[in-house]
Amino acid sequence: MILAAGKGTRVQPLTYELPKPMIPILGKPVMEYLVEHLVKFGIRDIMVNVSYLHHKIEEYFGEGQRFGAQIGYSFEGFMDENGEVMPKPIGSAGGMKKIQEFGHFFDETTLVICGDALIDLDIKSALFEHRRKGAMVSIITKEVEREKAADYGMVVMDEEGRVQSFQEKPKPEEAKSLFASTGIYIMEPQVLDLIPADTEFDIGSQLFPLLVEKGLPFYAQKRFFNWIDIGNIRDYWAVSQSVLQGELAHMSMPGTQILEGLWVGLNTNINWEGTTIEGPVYIGSGTQIEPGATIIGPTWIGHGSQICSGAHVERSVLFEYTRVSPGSKMTELVVHRNYSVTREGKMQHISESETEAWRDARDRRGASRKSKPHSKQAAEVA
Repeated sequence: MILAAGKGTRVQPLTYELPKPMIPILGKPVMEYLVEHLVKFGIRDIMVNVSYLHHKIEEYFGEGQRFGAQIGYSFEGFMDENGEVMPKPIGSAGGMKKIQEFGHFFDETTLVICGDALIDLDIKSALFEHRRKGAMVSIITKEVEREKAADYGMVVMDEEGRVQSFQEKPKPEEAKSLFASTGIYIMEPQVLDLIPADTEFDIGSQLFPLLVEKGLPFYAQKRFFNWIDIGNIRDYWAVSQSVLQGELAHMSMPGTQILEGLWVGLNTNINWEGTTIEGPVYIGSGTQIEPGATIIGPTWIGHGSQICSGAHVERSVLFEYTRVSPGSKMTELVVHRNYSVTREGKMQHISESETEAWRDARDRRGASRKSKPHSKQAAEVA
């Protein structure tokens, strides 16, 4: 099961128009990497609980045929009196209970995984350890540096790996463990009996403490694997930098490599007169690079974009159809439509940009129409 019902508020503005599992890395949704990884290990029956902007996930993945899988969906929400579909998540465990009551999907050992992380976990090995210990539930953990303990839920276990307790984002000096929950769980069908029906119920904060309280066979596994969690916009910027630099072996740059460190999509137009491009850089299809532009990697430029003369783009992620104005400088930014976000998480709406450093590349007017910003335009993305 892939958990995909959350709203992803900590990754705004990307999630104003995208559900979190659809956030792209190297042009491909995070959840697509997960589906491919599951299929590689022979897991082809996949349920996804959806809620916020559910149709975007369902329309993209369909019933899973092109991924070599069967994918089903469980919508969490309702239709109001005006006929509007209203999302209403019921918690990660509550979502599982709903699925089980409807069609008994969880009658076999099940892998449960959050839909917003990149992983290369050896699932076969994790499943072997789960069965060897006779676990009802196994939680996959990864050791983190002490100073990062405040970013994660930490799992306290005994020498045999049996879970004793949890600490939710403790201060580094107060952390009793350095093993973080990765949001990856292996569960036996019996655990569903502990989840109340028709109730909002969470796996981490409610189900797991209940397992500890009842003394059930609940184990943590210490695993060494790549786990890159897109928890907030800072994480997204950092992940993008890492993958552009080729730090994850199983992720490759799309497009065609035309120079050292430079990949392009179809039908790009690069005017090299006075232009400087230092990789790693990806330039999406249909993008125009005007003379005198400077692009310093790691940088991703989405399709249909325009980098004007004298513009400077450095260590940034520009989503599709981004026009960077002449002479503008964009350093360590994520730009998504009407918003830019710094690597520290400070968000700016285009209406707040005095120089209109960027705009929609499809807008051919002399000046863009500055629409009313989102109500959270001044928020700092946590």
